[in-house]
Amino acid sequence: MNAAQKVVCVTGASGYIASWLVKLLLQRGYTVRATVRDPNDPKKTQHLVSLDGAKERLHLFKAELLEEGCFDSIVDGCQGVFHTASPVLFSASDPQAELIDPAIKGTLNVLKSCAKVPSIKRVVMTASIASVLYNGKPLTPDVVVDETWVSDSRYCQENKLWYMLSKTLAEEAAWRFAKDNKIDLVVLNPGFVIGPLLQPALNTTSESFLSFTRGENTFPTSTYRFVDVRDVAYAHILAFEIPSATGRYCLVDRNVQFLEVLKTLNELYPTLGLQEKCKDQDKPLERIFRISHEKAKSLGLSFIPWDVSLRETIESLKEKGFLSI
Repeated sequence: MNAAQKVVCVTGASGYIASWLVKLLLQRGYTVRATVRDPNDPKKTQHLVSLDGAKERLHLFKAELLEEGCFDSIVDGCQGVFHTASPVLFSASDPQAELIDPAIKGTLNVLKSCAKVPSIKRVVMTASIASVLYNGKPLTPDVVVDETWVSDSRYCQENKLWYMLSKTLAEEAAWRFAKDNKIDLVVLNPGFVIGPLLQPALNTTSESFLSFTRGENTFPTSTYRFVDVRDVAYAHILAFEIPSATGRYCLVDRNVQFLEVLKTLNELYPTLGLQEKCKDQDKPLERIFRISHEKAKSLGLSFIPWDVSLRETIESLKEKGFLSI
C-alpha cells in the first residue's frame, strides 16, 4: 500500500510538532484525519487548511482528550495513528488536573479507540526526553543517555517535576496498554523543540524560547536538549513507515549549556544586547552529557544542527510578529 492509499490520524493537529507532521504527511500523499479542539476556530485551523494538499486530503475533526470514545469514529479505517496531543506546561497550579490526568487519560482514551480498529497497523506516540532523563542518576560528561533510560515517577514527584511526571506516567500507561492489547506502538522522545512555527500562536516551548531574547540580562544554569521541529515531525513518519521501527527513540541534536546559546544569539543578533550574567551565581552550571543518536540514525534520520534551528526560530518569530529586532 503506497502513501496515497493510506489514511492516518493525527491528534492535537494544530500544535507545533503536529502541524509540521500534517504538512509532511500531506506532501507524501497521505490522507490525514486531524483532530482539534475546535474545527471552527480559524486561529487553530487556518494554517492547516492552507497547506498544500489540504483541500483534497485533510479532514478536520473535533475531539477532546478526556471525552471517552470520541476518537472511535475518527480512527476507524485508519492504517496509522500519530498521537501528539498532550498538555505542555512547565508550571501548573493544579498539576493533577492540568497535566497528569490529561496526559494519562488522554493517551489511554486514544489507545482504547485504536484497539477497536483492526486496520491500524501502528500507533506512533509523541512522548518527551522528560520521560527518559529524570531518575536521579548522575549526568556527568562521560554519560551517554540512550533509550534504555527511564525517568522515575517517584523521583519526579518528590522533586515536584510535574511535567516530567506527566510524561513519564503517560508513557508507562501507553506501554502497558499496548502490550495488553497487542498494539504496535512506537514512542518518540524529543528534547526541547525549536525551529520555525507554522501555527500563528506561540506554543509553550517557543514562548520559553522567546523569553531568551527579552534581555533580562541573566541566563539559567541549565542545559537545553535541542532538536528541530522538522526532524521530530519527519521522525514520526519514519517510525510509522519503517517496518523494523520498534520501541523508543531519543530525538536530540545536542545538549547545550545556555551560556553557549546566549553567545550564539549574540553573534547572530548583536542588537539583542544579551549579557552573560548568571541568575544563580552560587549554583554550578549543569554539566554537558550526551544523548545517543544511534537509534534515531537507524531510522535514517539526520539532525539539523541546533544553531541552524536557533537562527530559523528567531527568523520565524520575527516573521510572525512576536519579535522585533
